[in-house]
Amino acid sequence: MGQQFSWEEVEAGEMDVAELQEWYKRFVVECPSGTLFMHEFKRLFKVTGDESASQYVEGMFRAFDKNGDNTIDFLEYVAALNLVLRGSLEHKLRWTFKIYDKDRNGCIDRLELLDIVESIYKLKKACRVETAKDNDGELLTPEEVVDRIFLLVDENGDGQLSLDEFIEGARRDQWVMKMLQMDVNPGSWITQQRRKSAMF
Repeated sequence: MGQQFSWEEVEAGEMDVAELQEWYKRFVVECPSGTLFMHEFKRLFKVTGDESASQYVEGMFRAFDKNGDNTIDFLEYVAALNLVLRGSLEHKLRWTFKIYDKDRNGCIDRLELLDIVESIYKLKKACRVETAKDNDGELLTPEEVVDRIFLLVDENGDGQLSLDEFIEGARRDQWVMKMLQMDVNPGSWITQQRRKSAMF
């Protein structure tokens, strides 16, 4: 567990000892070896056989694997839980950016965004345009969602979203925030899994 770790990334409040102990107990039950592998991570989220869900969860795993060793140890696990359950909006957006930036070049291109939006769209059917008259909204295709996000967020028109454009675009436009954050709710998935797991 000799990884580089910064608590600054997940600075959203103090964790009490009892909560940390509960997380450790659950981690040890799920991962007796002390590390969480991709297949175990997918099992935690009940992802088997669904390619879209699998791709999304793999992106989450990579974002949580701070040292890039293809495992999540207890420190990474605690940092991940703390981020999704208590992290600030900016920290969550930075984390989301890491998931979207599949090639890790520091920018999100249309294809990367489309891949993620399609995955999330299949999972959540959340891509709707809200209109003033009607809260149901019009169902958009993933391509339309990507086009609209790039129109609203890609300030320099280079066909790529930088981290700054991503964060500022989300802050500036409510619809963009909703679309960029539609996957930033792993906290609800984690909370559901914690409730379903054995009580300690």
